[in-house]
Amino acid sequence: MPTSHTAHVVLMEGPDAIAFAQSQFASQVTALANHRWQFSSWLDAQGRVRNVFHLVQLSEERLLMILRGGDATIFVDALRRFVFRSRVKLSILEGSLAGDVAMSLHDVEVQDDVIRFGCGSHSMLFGANVNSDNTWQLEQLREGWPWLPSAVLNELLPPALSLHRLGAVAIDKGCYPGQEIVARLHYRGGNKRHLHHVALSKPVDDGALLQRENSEFVRLLNVIADAERIEALAVISDEVAGRFGQNDKQNLSDEGIDVQLLNTWPA
Repeated sequence: MPTSHTAHVVLMEGPDAIAFAQSQFASQVTALANHRWQFSSWLDAQGRVRNVFHLVQLSEERLLMILRGGDATIFVDALRRFVFRSRVKLSILEGSLAGDVAMSLHDVEVQDDVIRFGCGSHSMLFGANVNSDNTWQLEQLREGWPWLPSAVLNELLPPALSLHRLGAVAIDKGCYPGQEIVARLHYRGGNKRHLHHVALSKPVDDGALLQRENSEFVRLLNVIADAERIEALAVISDEVAGRFGQNDKQNLSDEGIDVQLLNTWPA
């Protein structure tokens, strides 16, 4: 049946929109051109990921943020605390997300009240009246594009979500919240958790924390069940991941859920 995914979308407008976004977000915002998008993220001072989003440049004074998890109202209220004298206006847009036909990665098209942005094998639509099946969500999960449930916001460091790979975190730019932590992890190491694509034997909620012997085993992000199996993105410590496959018991959580590793991404 046709479905859509409720969108949490924020519009940033004003003469200082790009400069303000460059100072707050971890991606290289100034590299964006009109009608292009990039992955971006907003970190806290300790380098933990507040939000991950698609950042779309509609014009030199208009940016669109399509959150991949989290609440737009909370995001806007928190971001407004840093506006100060910047000539920036933040507003929330109502609408839904849906999938559509293939379109070149990072391209953006605007037609009437629908914005289409390319994701390679498919495209995403944002608008008031859009619908499709949910195959686009599964395609993105398999590409390792994290969608963050509320339970993991402000918890994980960028390398655990493979944000460098996506370009949502930049090393070679000026200061932004959490930048010192990002640089330290990049140049000195220390990250011990990575992003994995897994299959589960039972359905569980997005953001669930699976345990093994009363210790953290697997932190799930988004979980999608299709006709064949249950798939999820998960953050797993390197120590735990290294024991997978040694025997069947090493893959089983205290909750009785069997976890199979399908793919792993670098930081």
